[in-house]
Amino acid sequence: MSWFLSARSRLTTPPAPFAAARHREPAMDTIYPHCAGLDVHKDSITACVRHLAGTKVSQEVREFGTATRALLELGDWLVAEGVTHVAMESTGVYWKPVWNLLEDRLTVWLVNAHHVKQVPGRKTDVKDCQWIGQLLQHGLLRPSFVPDRPQRELRDLTRQRTQLLAEKARVANRIQKVLEDANIKLGSVASNVLGVSGREMLQELIAGNTDAAAMAELARRRLREKLPQLREALAGLVTDHHQFMLKMLMQQVEQVEAQVAAFDARIEQVLRPFEREAVTRLDTMPGVDVRAAQNLVAEIGTDMSRFPTAGHLCAWAGICPGNHQSAGKRRRSRILEGNRWLKGTLTQTAWAATRKKGSYLAAQYRRLAGRRGKKRAVIAVGHSQLVSAYHMLRLQVDYHDLGAAHFDTLERERKAKHLLKRLEAMGYHVTIADAA
Repeated sequence: MSWFLSARSRLTTPPAPFAAARHREPAMDTIYPHCAGLDVHKDSITACVRHLAGTKVSQEVREFGTATRALLELGDWLVAEGVTHVAMESTGVYWKPVWNLLEDRLTVWLVNAHHVKQVPGRKTDVKDCQWIGQLLQHGLLRPSFVPDRPQRELRDLTRQRTQLLAEKARVANRIQKVLEDANIKLGSVASNVLGVSGREMLQELIAGNTDAAAMAELARRRLREKLPQLREALAGLVTDHHQFMLKMLMQQVEQVEAQVAAFDARIEQVLRPFEREAVTRLDTMPGVDVRAAQNLVAEIGTDMSRFPTAGHLCAWAGICPGNHQSAGKRRRSRILEGNRWLKGTLTQTAWAATRKKGSYLAAQYRRLAGRRGKKRAVIAVGHSQLVSAYHMLRLQVDYHDLGAAHFDTLERERKAKHLLKRLEAMGYHVTIADAA
């Protein structure tokens, strides 16, 4: 019974989580003898400072707030402790103010939360920061790529513009929904309901004009070739409710477009001279326009020396296949989870590049889409675009298209034998000779 009571008292006695501790650890290579791990939350930060002297490790844990004064106190404490490297997880946006206030005083690492796996059964904020500090001290963490402040601000602008463009697309879908409810089939005839002709027709509907023939005469350019279809499509039942909904949605579209124009002007203003040059150079690639080039520059920057090869850049972006090999066999794996903003931009530019006639990228898409599927082929085209962007930025050269016949020239003899066998299988007797 006495043994049971003593064991129970030890279990119910609360530990002192913020006290300094000294203990021995298994022998491992120590990369940073004086380091710290941070567990960042919305309103609190738990910090663990670790010092290694010989084989003994001493660590101290403290908790700080997330206000500016508290973050400055955290920085002063870390500097006073002689800390050289600090690691923290990429938790939402809460790491950004910590990074901004500590990057000038210490070497700060932002690490992937997937790489920092807490030991099961020991999940507390104190254990988290201690585990991060231990992994950092033994060199078991890899820092994430965090660009300088001007590029981070450019990222904020381009990403917010992307969100606004997505919102405009959502509003356009709502307009189409209202038109379908009124049995107006404008979207079945016009490819772009929010084009110049479509907007004038929508304004007539909002004003209460329901004459389908008169609205059809508002069509311009190639849309005038579809006047009979327009007269049929614009004959519907538009009520006051539909007019009010269309009016509100059109005002929302105009407001979003004004915000996008303001972001375009701001992005052009904050672009540094070498970034403008990079945007102009990337604009020469098929499928890439000025906005897409600005997004690429904002996400990967212009200094390619941080990526040893183009493969490293593609792996960081998550636009290359995963590496899953076991027992000498390479197994099927999905693409990696990388920069979703960069992947989204590359997907859009890849789809656009597939429509460029006589280009290498379009030929690559057609070559892969038949046997691998359209989506995998688009990812492959986006991968090629990112590789090209890497070399264009690193070598300071414009895009050079290899042409649609590039794949035929790679294995000319094998291609000729394949076509010859197909003709012979069809019953033809063919002899081939090189052209003069």
